[in-house]
Amino acid sequence: MISFNGLVVICLAYVAMLFAVAFTADRFARKGHSRWLRSPIVYTLSLSIYATAWTFYGAVGSAARSGLEYITIYLGPSLVMFGWWWLLRKLVRIGRSQRITSVADLISSRFGKSNLLAVLVTILSVIAATPYIALQLQSVTVSFEVFANGGGTDTGEVVGRNTAFWVAIGLAIFTVIFGTRNLDANERHHGVVMAIAVEAVVKLTALLAVGIFVVWGLAGGVSQTLEVIEASELGQWQVHGGRWAGLIFISGAAFLCLPRMFQVLVVEAADEDHLRTASWAFPAYLMAMSIFVVPIAAVGLAVLPSDANPDLFVLTLPLSQGAEGVAVLSFLGGFSSATSMVIVAAIALSTMVSNHIVMPIWLRLAGGRATISGDVRNVVLTARRVSIVSIVLLGYMYYAVSGGGSALAAIGLISFVGVVQVLPSMIGGIFWRGATRTGAVAGLVIGSVIWLYTFFLPSIGIEVFSERTLAEGPWGLGWLRPQALFGIAGLDPFLHALLWSLALNALAFFGGSVLSFPTPVERLQGAQFVNIFQHSGGPRSWSSGVAQTEDLLIMAQRILGPGEAIALFRREAERQGVRGDLPEPRPDFLETLERELAGSVGAATAHAMVGQIVGGTSVSVQDLIAVADESAQLMEYSARLEAQSAELSSTARQLREANDKLTRLSVQKDAFLSQISHELRTPMSSIRAFSEILRDSGGLSAEEQSKFASIIHDETIRLTRLLDDILDLSVMENGRVSLNMREGRLCDVLDRAVAAGSVGESDEVSLEVRRDRSTEDIVLYTDLDRLSQVFINIISNARKYCEAAKPRLTIRVREQNRALAIDFIDNGQGIPRDSRDVIFEKFARISDQRAGGAGLGLAICRQVMERLGGTITYLPGQGGAGFRVLLPRKAALAAE
Repeated sequence: MISFNGLVVICLAYVAMLFAVAFTADRFARKGHSRWLRSPIVYTLSLSIYATAWTFYGAVGSAARSGLEYITIYLGPSLVMFGWWWLLRKLVRIGRSQRITSVADLISSRFGKSNLLAVLVTILSVIAATPYIALQLQSVTVSFEVFANGGGTDTGEVVGRNTAFWVAIGLAIFTVIFGTRNLDANERHHGVVMAIAVEAVVKLTALLAVGIFVVWGLAGGVSQTLEVIEASELGQWQVHGGRWAGLIFISGAAFLCLPRMFQVLVVEAADEDHLRTASWAFPAYLMAMSIFVVPIAAVGLAVLPSDANPDLFVLTLPLSQGAEGVAVLSFLGGFSSATSMVIVAAIALSTMVSNHIVMPIWLRLAGGRATISGDVRNVVLTARRVSIVSIVLLGYMYYAVSGGGSALAAIGLISFVGVVQVLPSMIGGIFWRGATRTGAVAGLVIGSVIWLYTFFLPSIGIEVFSERTLAEGPWGLGWLRPQALFGIAGLDPFLHALLWSLALNALAFFGGSVLSFPTPVERLQGAQFVNIFQHSGGPRSWSSGVAQTEDLLIMAQRILGPGEAIALFRREAERQGVRGDLPEPRPDFLETLERELAGSVGAATAHAMVGQIVGGTSVSVQDLIAVADESAQLMEYSARLEAQSAELSSTARQLREANDKLTRLSVQKDAFLSQISHELRTPMSSIRAFSEILRDSGGLSAEEQSKFASIIHDETIRLTRLLDDILDLSVMENGRVSLNMREGRLCDVLDRAVAAGSVGESDEVSLEVRRDRSTEDIVLYTDLDRLSQVFINIISNARKYCEAAKPRLTIRVREQNRALAIDFIDNGQGIPRDSRDVIFEKFARISDQRAGGAGLGLAICRQVMERLGGTITYLPGQGGAGFRVLLPRKAALAAE
């Protein structure tokens, strides 16, 4: 039988082996040979710290006491890895992008880098981890006791609390040496991770070895083992729905929220693609860990005495049969399970304590000199080392106060319920942009108080929570009984604490978030976290122009170390294109520096330290409102400039068109005046000449006198017509026209117009007019004479200007948009494009090569139609010249 001292030697040799593994891994990493250290298999094995002494020893004890209930502890994390892979990937992406160092840092960064939240999460995590560390110390202690008693040595107190104390000291020393070698907590602890991976293999091998020994060595094979299981109470399938659901949920939630799990799952993650391997490999690992739990429990109940501790069946079964080698291997497996948990938990918790409690206090005490005087690096390292020792000793104190007599599974549940109080803030923070710091604080405080009152403090057994208090409530208030809160009794203490604490936590988180308004930094961080796959960089929250780069370099050297700090500043200077090693303190550089510092001292502390040098110019409500207002004004001004630019371009185009039009009108005006002079002078000359002949020539015959008088008469009518046009246009433009409104038929008006305008006196070819009289039987109420004047002018223009060999004019009448449209379309060449915009002007003439008037016809038509409430427009694309006369519906009454 191995003696107690021999077992100590084996433990020391095992620890020395772990030292060698960790030292070698760190050495390879420093030399840049870390590719195999960052493999997905190592990452998956590092997740095995979930399988602590609770699962190595306690799973068998839980199976012996509660049947298959132990499976729930494995189902929760497996379901998270299988079904919530997208959530894990988002957490890893946030961790790498935001330089997250712990679960407290995650919550703090999400809610405006609030150090108050970080402190709350840190305190809660330390308190929740204390029973779990005590559980690991208890498992190691009872393991030593089993071997000591089996060896026939009465060790008593020697292997009791003294053993737990020295184990705690040894774990603290190992963690200090390999857990604080790198200050940047965001960088992987290669030595620790590799040691954990080795321990994962050891504890799995040990448990499988014990299982194989029990099934084939004690029971005699698989069939005999099944018979033993069937004969025991474990063979009865008993599922307590509420408790099973609660255990599956709590184990899955704790897998995300436990500081040690967050450390290896998020902080130590080298590549988020490793989650693909871990999503199936880690559940497979848990399945392998659990495959022999029921056989070991069933055989242990059948072989060992009835008073034997089920939590120790993994050890006592091999020892009872004299299989010392298997027993030692089992001891090392349990030892590995306990030590790996304590090591990683101490690293994670010490980072949280130093970053969010020690450093803020030190910064406040040091004032503005904190960033430029004193060795910040030494302060942070000292804080972490002291925190590691203190956290491990807190676990020992809990073990000593509680007596270490509780079942391992019960102690684990206390920690799980406590640590999942961060779940509402974590899940709400990464998926709900409306979540606020107020809601997170309210939820954490309320949930933690309920957990402490209903579950944690009663487990210690202090006087305040005596048996009487548990039964009657404090001061005799039954509705305040810790395990029957608000009068709800009969629930399992675990379920009671879980439901009340988490329900009130979530309610307070939601209510506080809805009733409060997030600060600008919270909104910026919220957008970064919720949309991390679209925005992997941090928000720009600094303004430049105040910070001195030299001060920033001094601060970075104090925290990162001279070499790393100078390399960082040199890279940024090269990126900015600045000569030398000092970049300009631009906002992007300040943000990069803050992220680098966050890996060492946490996001909240890094933000505060940069803020001291920059002058506290981080984003405030007033700043963001001012920026928002200024941005809005700039955007509005830019929009106005664009609109004005477009308007100016449009105006310039219109001016060019108007200038071109005026130029053409000016030319046409000159032509008009010349034409008017010609039109007036020609008849006046004829009248004067023939009147002088009649006056001076007395020997004219009657036929000659009649001819000359007719010429004078015709020329007078011509003059009168021209003067009438000019007078009509002048009267209409001045608005002094009088309309003779009366009722008539459209067909009659068109008949008169066609008769008057379609055939000229000297035309060799007459104009053919095509009409559909069935569409013209419409009653009008308008100035029929003025409307006829418009029709005559259009028809006359068609007769004079249509170049077709057989001129033809088509008249169409139809309704259009509750108005009456009369279209006049000839079969000529139409009006040139560049003349269409001036044909209705006073001086416009379509052609100077045809005999005609002075170019006032269409101008008069437009004025007439405006007075009648209608329009006249040119119709392009008709194959010839086309005009449309549009009369309002009130002037055109449908025929009865």
